[in-house]
Amino acid sequence: YQDAEHGGFRSVRVINEDTVSPGRGFGTHAHQDMEILSYVLEGALEHRDSMGSGSVLRPGDVQRISAGTGITHSEFNHSQDDALRFLQIWILPSTKGTEPSYQEKHFSEDDKRGRLRLIVSPAGRDGSLEIHQDVAIYASVLGRGDSVDFDLQPGRHAWVQVARGALQLSGTELKQGDGAAISDETRLTIEGTEDSEFLLFDLA
Repeated sequence: YQDAEHGGFRSVRVINEDTVSPGRGFGTHAHQDMEILSYVLEGALEHRDSMGSGSVLRPGDVQRISAGTGITHSEFNHSQDDALRFLQIWILPSTKGTEPSYQEKHFSEDDKRGRLRLIVSPAGRDGSLEIHQDVAIYASVLGRGDSVDFDLQPGRHAWVQVARGALQLSGTELKQGDGAAISDETRLTIEGTEDSEFLLFDLA
């Protein structure tokens, strides 16, 4: 899917929601000068890359690849029986030509429930993954009627991506697969209208 009128928002270039059949996936391919994040929602994601990294990621796991001067990698559904669903996010780096690097970390559902849990930030603060861009990414799991608030600092922008369920963003209804770009706001209120999971991007 491509929209000529909307090819990204701030430093966020791509947010793909991929569903991969058992035993299928994406063969070895190359990337350069891109911050690549994978956020697993269902199933098991098998990863291999030219840096020698290899692992199987499951729900709650987040992976960050800084492609820098260039890497090759492959992503497959590790299971022969169950479907895989994950978000793959591309963010433009603040500096080109950096040394490629890899990180992964698990963030439990309890760690995200009813709060905004920082999962990615420039300095890797509060146990988050480190990224080469002025962006902070939070994950949250809300039950029906649960809510969280987020204050946007002057000159900052936000993106909210609904990974599952449905929620209300400052009065606007969003459901799984929806995303919302936010500018010129100071406070966001996000309420679960059913059990839901979402990502919040705080962007320069």
